[in-house]
Order: sequence, then structure tokens, then C-alpha cells
Amino acid sequence: MTPDRLVLWDIDGTLVNAGGIGAEVFDVAIERTLGVRPPARIHMSGMTDPQIVQGYLDMLAVGEAEGREHLPVILDHLAAELAAAESTIAARGRVMPGVEAVLARLDADPAVVQTVLTGNLAANAAVKLGAFGLQRWLDLEIGAFGSDRADRNELVPVALGRVADLRGWPFDPGQVWVVGDSPADLACARAGGVRCLLVATGRPTHEELAALAPDALLDDLSDTDAVVRLLRS
Repeated sequence: MTPDRLVLWDIDGTLVNAGGIGAEVFDVAIERTLGVRPPARIHMSGMTDPQIVQGYLDMLAVGEAEGREHLPVILDHLAAELAAAESTIAARGRVMPGVEAVLARLDADPAVVQTVLTGNLAANAAVKLGAFGLQRWLDLEIGAFGSDRADRNELVPVALGRVADLRGWPFDPGQVWVVGDSPADLACARAGGVRCLLVATGRPTHEELAALAPDALLDDLSDTDAVVRLLRS
């Protein structure tokens, strides 16, 4: 059977909560590179890992040329620190309501392909999903990551290109859903011409997300039948 639905899952706030580890490792990675910790935390929701690092470099008044030199080093430290913290993520974090049941149900449907569209670097995405065993339901090889593009709005075409090139399945925009928890998830879906389901399991409230008029909005993913029915529509 040729699949006729592609579901692109955001990770942080949508599939999992990493228990604050995701933010902490940025502090460590920056200190290892620059010798100083950021004086405050930036608002990370919806941002890619490269954008977050750039935000901290701006906060620390690092010049443009120096920042270009430091950014890849910080990202390497970030990946190493997160990998080392996988067991802590599993202990302190959690899977969002309904996620495992929805992923398992969609995985059992040969008409559905599931992967991720995330601001995480590919390595960091694998760690966060692996901490909770969620990767078994997701084809990560065809995902789109912050390590592909710093601008999240460019990631839908990356995913569509990969699934076509690596699996031989071309999807029309109407066959694709982005599922996320932030305005940035909706923005990238609209930039890619695909549909978007937002869930109010991250920082933005249900009311804040409703004001954006996504294609669909749920409090969470706990009603498995309803979520599966929606994503198959």
C-alpha cells in the first residue's frame, strides 16, 4: 500500500517534556565554549537549536564573526551534554498525555508515515525520543531537524524531499499534518502549505493557540480515536 498521510511531529512540548534538561544543557555548552554562563534564559519555545544558541550569543554580546566561529562548537558540546543526560531526561521528564497510544495506532496503519519536524539537532532529537522509547514508532531518517535549517519555516520541504527521495513516496500538501504546541509550528506548516494540529501541552495556552486559527486544536492527545481520526482526515 502506498501511504497517503504524512505526520510531522514536533518533539518538545508535543511528544515529551524533557524535565528542564533541554534548557540546562545550553548553559553548560555555552560555558564550555565561552567560559561564562548566560545570565538569564531565553524563551526557547518553537526555536531551533541554532537559533537558541544565536540568541544566547546575542545576549552575551558576542560579535558576528566570533559568533560564527563559536556556534558549531557550542552545538557540538550541546549534543554531547544532552547525550550524557539521557537517563536524567528519562527520570525527570515525561511523555505527554496520549502520545504513546496515538503513535502506536498510527504506526499500525500502513497508510500513515510518521516522522519528526523539530528544532532539535538530529542527534538531540534521537536522545529525547530514545529516553522514552518513542523512536520505535517514528521514521527518523526522513525527519527534518534544526541541524538541517536554522529557520524552522524551511523544514517542511526538507521532510517532503526526504520522504520522496528515500522512500519513494511523494506527498501532496493536503496529505501532510504538522503537529506541534507553539505558534512556530503553525508558522512552519503554513510556510510549507500543509495542515497543522496544535495541542495546548506546551507553554502557550489553549486560548493563545486558538487565536491563531490553526486547522485543528486540542487540549492534548489523550482521546486516541479522535486524534487518529483527525490525522487520517
